[in-house]
Amino acid sequence: MSNPFFKNKGPFLITDILNILNIKTEPVKTNVSIIDIKDLYSSNNSEITFLHSKKYKDLAQKTKASFCITTESLKNELPTSCIPLIVKNVLVSVSKITSMFYPDAINDDFDDSAIDINQTNFKDKVISGKNVLIGKNVSIGKNCSIGHNTIIEKNVSIENNCSIGSNTIIRNSLISNNVKVLDNCVIGKHGFGFFPDKNKNLRYPHIGIVIIEENCEIGCGSTIDRGSMSNTVIGKNTYLDNQIHIAHNVKIGENSIIAGQVGIAGSSIIGSNVKIGGQAGISGHIKVGNNVEIGGGSGVIKNIPDNSKVMGYPAKNIREFLRDNK
Repeated sequence: MSNPFFKNKGPFLITDILNILNIKTEPVKTNVSIIDIKDLYSSNNSEITFLHSKKYKDLAQKTKASFCITTESLKNELPTSCIPLIVKNVLVSVSKITSMFYPDAINDDFDDSAIDINQTNFKDKVISGKNVLIGKNVSIGKNCSIGHNTIIEKNVSIENNCSIGSNTIIRNSLISNNVKVLDNCVIGKHGFGFFPDKNKNLRYPHIGIVIIEENCEIGCGSTIDRGSMSNTVIGKNTYLDNQIHIAHNVKIGENSIIAGQVGIAGSSIIGSNVKIGGQAGISGHIKVGNNVEIGGGSGVIKNIPDNSKVMGYPAKNIREFLRDNK
């Protein structure tokens, strides 16, 4: 379910992909079709994936993809059923191929399909403020309210008993029951996906979505980016304070509490029952276990196991931190 809102322009012949990647050798028959590009975990036969770090070698060894964009040094991490496509820069190459399959996911211009809620079927079903706009492919459940100057852009599902604040923009998102999104939030826009390519930055398409599970609250001024290749997920009963940034592909478990001005970088996984103090920063591709407490102002730059309490920069066991800072 990583890309229900973006139209796949495939399939493409493997020769088309080789040409885009400037790969001269032909490792397979030229009439092989590729139907999609996905991450290592969710990819299947006749699909292409990518491997750019040894951090993901365990996933790579189990991938069901037919082809994998990778480097010479990582190709042996793949199963024999997955043919490596060797490139110099994996992420730039993945951006190019993803753009082939999903060209509509590159840009994120405003939704020109949005119209005033009073011109829609929601006018008598939703309690709404002034200047509320609704885009195409939007569904809204029972007993919902939407504040002034809010835009529910295209490709949004809001279930029952939800409250959406004023001056908020939502797109490409699935919002479950009993969710509160407070004022001035931006949810479902593309993330900070750029890769340097010679003398310019190459925009990376974001084909994932945002999923907010039931009974969550999203604080004022928070931003939740949609996923790039997978989805960004906020687990049920999780509360976000004001001015929090959740980057693309982040997964947050259930019953977690995150204080104001926290930033969680792309593709990090936060467990359940986690508490994060204000102004803490979580680096990208980090795994934080269950029942973890992270002190305010901390910088997390490596994985944190279950049942830990950490603080400082770099974040370490709180007893060590207090001992070292007497």
